[in-house]
Amino acid sequence: MKLSIVMPVLDEAASIEAALSALARYRARGIEVIVADGGSRDDTAARARPFADRVLSAPRGRSVQMNTGAAAASGDVLLFLHADTRLPEDADRLVLDGLAQSGRTWGRFDVRFDAGGLLSLVALMMNWRSRATGIATGDQALFVTRAAFERAGGFPAIALMEDVALSARLKRLDRPLALRARVTTSARRWRKHGTLRTVLLMWRLRLAFFLGTDPAKLARQYGHAER
Repeated sequence: MKLSIVMPVLDEAASIEAALSALARYRARGIEVIVADGGSRDDTAARARPFADRVLSAPRGRSVQMNTGAAAASGDVLLFLHADTRLPEDADRLVLDGLAQSGRTWGRFDVRFDAGGLLSLVALMMNWRSRATGIATGDQALFVTRAAFERAGGFPAIALMEDVALSARLKRLDRPLALRARVTTSARRWRKHGTLRTVLLMWRLRLAFFLGTDPAKLARQYGHAER
């Protein structure tokens, strides 16, 4: 099977080169890297082009951007990667071999942050909750076969919790492959407004989503309505 990595970006000029340079070893092994830009107002797209196989323009919104990237990808397996998340060594082998050996159609990695303290506990709880519920978050680098992605209808066009919503759809098809290898994600988003405050906000938003609150309203509360 062939793997394609899809990265949605928005105004990431300061860090996009480092994010994509970290994927150079995968491209050298034939892994396709697609960047889906949601209308960046800086030179994110221009800086990304030398480091990606394709840089696409898409309407702003992470779910729409990832669906756009998936539609253009040539891989049999799609891996959705945030710009502030780094894959572990041999992530391509772990994904492709793991899916083939387990017979599963989708999965995710465990996660850790590039900072310690309370965030170490946050990561531990995220990984434990994901195993217990079968729900993955974008920080865990969700991967899925193209066939399963299409059967699930792709990411729903909602403003927030698109990863949770897709996981719920995929769970109806198959349990996820929970890889213990860890991706490393930036702590910047969690530290911006305080780690504990962000944890409590995320718990409240997740509960509200499962109770049926409009994702657009949740996105405004989260501060990401502009995505």
